[in-house]
Amino acid sequence: MKSSVRGLLVLFLLVAGCTTTPPYERPEIELPEAWKESAPRYAADGRWWRLFDEPELDALVEEARANNADLVIAAARVDEARALLGEAQSFFSPTLDAGASAARQRISRRAAGIPPGAPREFSSYRATLDLSYEIDLFGRLRAGERAARAELEASEAAREAVRLALTAAVAQSYFSLRALDEQIELFSRTVKLREESIALQRRRFQAGLLSEFEFRQLEAEAAAARAQLPPLQRAREQEEAVLSVLLGRSPREVLEKRIAFAGGQDPVLEAPVLPAGIPSELLLRRPDLVEAERQLAAANARVAVARAEMFPSIGLTAALGSESMALSSLFGAGAGLWSVGVGLAQPIFAGGRLEAREAAAQARERALLAQYQKTIQTAFSEVRAALAAQARSRESFEAETAREVALTETLRLARLRYENGIASQLDVLDAERGLLAARSARIDALRAYRSAIADLYRALGG
Repeated sequence: MKSSVRGLLVLFLLVAGCTTTPPYERPEIELPEAWKESAPRYAADGRWWRLFDEPELDALVEEARANNADLVIAAARVDEARALLGEAQSFFSPTLDAGASAARQRISRRAAGIPPGAPREFSSYRATLDLSYEIDLFGRLRAGERAARAELEASEAAREAVRLALTAAVAQSYFSLRALDEQIELFSRTVKLREESIALQRRRFQAGLLSEFEFRQLEAEAAAARAQLPPLQRAREQEEAVLSVLLGRSPREVLEKRIAFAGGQDPVLEAPVLPAGIPSELLLRRPDLVEAERQLAAANARVAVARAEMFPSIGLTAALGSESMALSSLFGAGAGLWSVGVGLAQPIFAGGRLEAREAAAQARERALLAQYQKTIQTAFSEVRAALAAQARSRESFEAETAREVALTETLRLARLRYENGIASQLDVLDAERGLLAARSARIDALRAYRSAIADLYRALGG
């Protein structure tokens, strides 16, 4: 008997060894050795937006991180995954249940083994503590725990990805609002100056010192500047609504609460100083890449779970309690009972269900492997595009700045020539129009540069 039990255990151990899945390893990816470009200053604490030195932006980011709905959803999913991990870990512990029952029954006179005169009706009371425990011989529970842990890590990475994207979106929306405010201020100031000029030139026109052709040109230029204001104001209202939603504000605040900033500041552009040669493996810390890799690890563990379900499950059971035909003597002498048992269940035929589960798990793993590889490709593509964008947008801003300086001098000379009778008023209007366009373009170029930096930090994973 002992040799039979020993042989059965040896057989189980051999089968368990045959069913062990290879340990999961992160797939090898061909990566570039180092960055080919440079990027803006590195923020060691992850709070890269503070490099802009904008207290108003800092406050908006903190408000968004505290109230944004997408971030609340992502945090709730982390809590859910943590609870599911706790559930998976609970299967390693025995289960203890308390049970109680009471029954009243009547038996047939014709029942076998009933002695004459025995009562046909009687009561039965029972109270037990039932203990059960599954021996994880084939690793099904361990694989389930690994899968749940990987899914928790994936959900945590997903939350960080949401936080990173949210921060970049808030920064970009903030810079868009600042740019729109500056453009509205620019065109409002231009309209005011041109209307003041028209008031002066109207008296000259009425006195016959200015032709109607020149006077109407001045009116047209003032109207053209006024026409630029409504689209800018509409764009600001739309961007303000977008930012309010990112900040997680209530519907009433979205409709009624305005977002205002202090006056514009003279931009100081930091030179890119992230040193070349930083290993590109750092990019694999990007939250969406971590999420994709952890999902792949979870899928690998789910394959092991599906495979282990094809092999026997071994459970230990025990019960301790009391049973009596009278409630008053349920816990009296002689009412005690106990039992100890071991059970084994081996699937034999399930219509192909277990094999289908394993095949489905393997297919999900292959799909997630391809998704992980695609996510890495997308990440490096985004980094390359973002590096180029921040470099080119900086060049555009510097070019627009030089253009503004040159056209400022052009306008000064045009006015001087007009006052000396060398040039016409049309030359002055052309110079004013060009300078206004250059100043507006410079504001937008600065917005694009700062937005590109925010997008670059998002692409680099913060």
